[in-house]
Amino acid sequence: MRPTARFDPGGRASLPLPSLRLVRGFTLIELLVAIAILAVVAVLSWRGLDQIIRGRQIITHAMEDERVFAQLFDQMRIDVRKASSDDEAGQAAVSLSGNVVQIVRELDVPGVAPRLQVVRYRMAQGRIVRYASPPLANVGELRRALGGGENDAWSAVPLMGGIGAIAVQVYVPKKGWTAQMQVVENARTANNRNLRLPQVGNAPLPRSVTGLEVSISAPSLKHPVTRRFLVGE
Repeated sequence: MRPTARFDPGGRASLPLPSLRLVRGFTLIELLVAIAILAVVAVLSWRGLDQIIRGRQIITHAMEDERVFAQLFDQMRIDVRKASSDDEAGQAAVSLSGNVVQIVRELDVPGVAPRLQVVRYRMAQGRIVRYASPPLANVGELRRALGGGENDAWSAVPLMGGIGAIAVQVYVPKKGWTAQMQVVENARTANNRNLRLPQVGNAPLPRSVTGLEVSISAPSLKHPVTRRFLVGE
């Protein structure tokens, strides 16, 4: 497109004036506002991401704790369910001593006669370890296992760590829940005495302990976890 000539009042032609463009930039205030908005968005995004990560960690830890608790209580339930009778053990099949739960249980070994086994759940240094004796074939081996400590022939399996405390009680029929082994021994003595009465005949010796309650507390737990098991169910 050709530019057209312009005429001034005097009749003289003049060259066209170049068009002027007004270029406007951002002011300092606008830049500061934009930077502040971006900073707020970044902080909110970081907090949201941090909450997601923390939530995932909490869920992961909770699932791991649940798995460990399930493993511990399942093994304890199996041992208590297979508890021998008091006359086979020569004492209460389930007994307590401090932070130790001792169970005399039946053990089925393929291809051999039934055996007994002594199992101890011992808490030490914030850990619960399950100790199990080798299969016991006679009364002498059982007495040595009950009277001695764990040796190299025993298996030791750590089941749980990070424990704060463990509280254990047993249920004695007609007496209720107790942690006093003297109550258990009195009940066993009474059962032995009643078994000799003529009217009882050949009835089996009743169990002096019919239930076990285990309560575990830990720094990571808001409330203790408690489970109850039937003995010889």
